Amino acid sequence: MATAVTLTREPVRQAIVLSAYGLSLGVLFVVVQAPDVAMSQLAVGTVVLPLIVVLAVHAARRHGEDR
Repeated sequence: MATAVTLTREPVRQAIVLSAYGLSLGVLFVVVQAPDVAMSQLAVGTVVLPLIVVLAVHAARRHGEDR
């Protein structure tokens, strides 16, 4: 799935694929019996990181329009 994240060209869609990648990693950590790592991964990799990417893209586009 990491390859899918890098091959996605549009940043907003890339954030969505990144969120799915974080979710799949969280499920993998549950399967290998690491629930504490899984909870951290689900919180950060599925929610926080994609949100930061989307907000950064939005800010960059808005900053580009101001010029």
